[in-house]
Amino acid sequence: MEKGLIQQFIEWIIHNGGLYFMLFVIFAETGLFVGFFLPGDSLLFAAGIYINDLAHQFFNVHYSVVILLAIIASILGNMVGYWFGTTTGPLLYERKETWLFRKKHLLRAQDFYHQYGKGTIFLAKFLPILRTFAPIVAGIVKMNKATFYFYNILGSICWVTLMMLAGHFLQSWVLEHYHFDLKNHIEGITIIIILITTLPVLYKLFFSKKKPEPTQPS
Repeated sequence: MEKGLIQQFIEWIIHNGGLYFMLFVIFAETGLFVGFFLPGDSLLFAAGIYINDLAHQFFNVHYSVVILLAIIASILGNMVGYWFGTTTGPLLYERKETWLFRKKHLLRAQDFYHQYGKGTIFLAKFLPILRTFAPIVAGIVKMNKATFYFYNILGSICWVTLMMLAGHFLQSWVLEHYHFDLKNHIEGITIIIILITTLPVLYKLFFSKKKPEPTQPS
C-alpha cells in the first residue's frame, strides 16, 4: 500500500529529529502569534504513537520524559505569549493585518477570555488558534501572574498528557487486541484530528454572526 504525503512527512519528521521538531511546534503554537496554524493536537497524538521512538532519540529515556519535555515546551510557549502581550500587546490592535496576523483572531481570543475568565488559559489549550492568542490577551489585560502560571501549568499538563497518552495507549491496545498498527494509518488519523479540533473553531471565527468591536484595551 502506497503511503500518502502526510504519512511520509510525519515518518520523515519522526526519524529525523522528530522530538525537537515537536517541541518547537508546541512552543510556537502556544506562544507565538505566527504559530496559530500549526497542528499541535494531531502532532501530539502522532508523537504518542511514536513515543518510544522519540524516547530512543533522546538518550533512550523512558517515554514519560518525552511527555515532560512537551509539557515544558507548552508552558514556556505560553509564558512567551504572556510576556509579548504585556510588553507589545496593545500595539497589536493597531497592527496592519498580514497573512500571518488577523486581528479577528485576537479579538475572538479576547471575547473568550472575558466570557470564561481565569479558566481561559486552561480551556484554550484544547482549542486550536485560541491557544495561540489566549496568553497574549492575558498579558494585554494584565492577568495576575500567579493565576496565569497556575492555569498555564495545569492546562499544559492536561493537554499534553491527554493527547500523547491517548496516542500511546490506543496504539498499544489496538496492536495487542487486533494486530492493527496505527503507524500505518497516521495520515487518516491526523486528518480526522485536525477536522475535529479545528472546524468548530474556524466556524466560530469565520461564520459567527457576532462581530466583535475592534476596541482598544483599557
